Amino acid sequence: VQLQASGGGLVQPGESLRISCKASGKINVVNIMGWYRQAPGKERELVATFTNGRGIKYGDSVKDRFTLSRVGDDKTVYLQMDSLKPEDTAVYYCYGNFYTYSGGSVDYWGQGTLVTVSS
Repeated sequence: VQLQASGGGLVQPGESLRISCKASGKINVVNIMGWYRQAPGKERELVATFTNGRGIKYGDSVKDRFTLSRVGDDKTVYLQMDSLKPEDTAVYYCYGNFYTYSGGSVDYWGQGTLVTVSS
């Protein structure tokens, strides 16, 4: 299984950016998919994830500014980031937990995409 993230970059405060993550490989069913981020010198934190059948969870610092969405095949997620702040600067990691054909579920992480918010 691979998670391919794209769309990071440099934006100014107040601007918007959308990043995406596509999962591929031997995936039976998507259980959880979404994003975490890690800023320099800080621990990795939740940005937004959806859990199959349970909806979407957002981190407190991004609520009402970021929106997580999925496309129809449910193996691609988009994170729309609005009203970006300098403190949103971080490497954003795509995360997925997938049920396998052999039973059980497995965690996967993408390679990360850098989002920099600076004037």
